[in-house]
Amino acid sequence: MDETEQWRNMASAPRDGSRILVTVRSSEQGPAEVDMAYWSRADQFGEEGWRASDSSPGRIVEYAEPELRCWMPLPTAGRGSMPSPWEGDDVPLVDGEGI
Repeated sequence: MDETEQWRNMASAPRDGSRILVTVRSSEQGPAEVDMAYWSRADQFGEEGWRASDSSPGRIVEYAEPELRCWMPLPTAGRGSMPSPWEGDDVPLVDGEGI
């Protein structure tokens, strides 16, 4: 598997507004799933934080930090299908990421 196609710890996720894939933890609302999200600065529609990419003004889907397990960059167009949610242990920090 290409390094760009591996799940990574959320502490290393870009907070520049770029869209990424995230594993949303399982909860009483359902099993773990993969969603496309981005980091948003606070604005008139909501606070700073992770938002689902299909959010729209008045219909913001926000994720609390603990809801997101790990992330990966978007795959290159035409390369395979949507990855499965991460089912293993939490992705560890590598080489001091997040410090």
